[in-house]
Amino acid sequence: MLASLVVALGAWRWFVFGLLLLTAELIIPGSVLLWLGIAAILVGFLAFLFDPGWQIELVAFAVLGLVAAIAWWRIGRPADETSDDRPMLNRRAERHIGKVFTLEAPIVGGEGRVRIDDTSWRISGPDLPSGARVKVAAVDGATLLVLPEV
Repeated sequence: MLASLVVALGAWRWFVFGLLLLTAELIIPGSVLLWLGIAAILVGFLAFLFDPGWQIELVAFAVLGLVAAIAWWRIGRPADETSDDRPMLNRRAERHIGKVFTLEAPIVGGEGRVRIDDTSWRISGPDLPSGARVKVAAVDGATLLVLPEV
C-alpha cells in the first residue's frame, strides 16, 4: 500500500520527502536535515524536468545532499566562534589572570581556596598564611595558579 502510494506520487514524492525533512529539522535542530531536505526538493525539480529513473534520482539525492552539507561546512558556518565584544565569555578563570586577591584561608600543601565575588575558587601555589596577597599567574582548568604578590 505504501509502495503504491509512493509510485503514484511520481516526482511529487521528492517534494513530500523534502518537506518532511525540513519539518523534522524544525523539531530536531542540527542543520543536517535542512540540507537533505533541500537536496530532496532539488531532486524533485530534476524529476519534473527530465523524468530520470529512480536510480538516478537516488544518486542525485546523495550527491546533492553531500555537496550541500560540505558547502555549509566550508562556507556557511562561522569560522571563529569567539565573541569580539566579550572575548572572555565562557572562560571565567582566565579573566582573573593578573589580578591580585587577599587569602581568607591559608594555602596548605600547595592547595587552598580564595573567594572572588560570589564564587569560591580552588587555588594552587606556595604555602602562604591567610591575609597574604596573591596574584593569579595562570590557570589550569578550573584551578587558579597563584604566586605571592611582591
